[in-house]
Amino acid sequence: MTKERILPKPDRYAVCSTEGIPIKEYYKGVFEEVFLFFHPFIQPKTITYELFEPDTYPMINDIIKHCEMLTWKQFLKISKIENYKQLDIGLRTSISGLNKNVANEDVAKTILDVCKNEEIIAPSEGCFPVLLITGLLESIKKEGHEWIWYGDELGTERKLEYIDDLVGDCNAFPNHPINLFTHDHSILLTTHWDSHFSMLCSDKNTVNKIVKSCNLEGFYCGERTKIYWSLYQC
Repeated sequence: MTKERILPKPDRYAVCSTEGIPIKEYYKGVFEEVFLFFHPFIQPKTITYELFEPDTYPMINDIIKHCEMLTWKQFLKISKIENYKQLDIGLRTSISGLNKNVANEDVAKTILDVCKNEEIIAPSEGCFPVLLITGLLESIKKEGHEWIWYGDELGTERKLEYIDDLVGDCNAFPNHPINLFTHDHSILLTTHWDSHFSMLCSDKNTVNKIVKSCNLEGFYCGERTKIYWSLYQC
């Protein structure tokens, strides 16, 4: 009889918070501050909207060169969706990421219709936003870090990368749910596999500087903020 293999608990400095408890509770004793930032929408400028299909989807460098980001605030204004929570619920609904009792098909349809009519690309879930990652890495480098680890979702695999190499060739950047963390475990960039946002975790001063430097859109997690924050009143 084969013995059941149980994975050890992942290092909290290297993975995304679990869904069942508040985010800051999960990182207690590891990170002082957590900023949850939204993945922006993409608006093609000098390439065609029609290219954004599975067989012809542009490379990261092409998106950076030929597209602009559209913030959630800007999309709310265009779409007339009520607030960030409704937009998050609509995005989650569009990928079948919510139970029917909390999903909102009307908002999901509004997002789809607006994106089609205005030729806007909705943000992707579970991977770092293309239009923000270079700036984030450069900001981390300014904090004195030349190397960064990237690991898989469960913290079972990791690889050390020179930050300049990732910034210099964005097409080489892994396009799947990953975690990025500094060698001294002081900064973590993490994205939840079924969400349209990522999180920046570190001490308060470092988080504040990077948020301002990269002009990140989102909010600081409170003591009760969870991964599915849009479903709660806190």
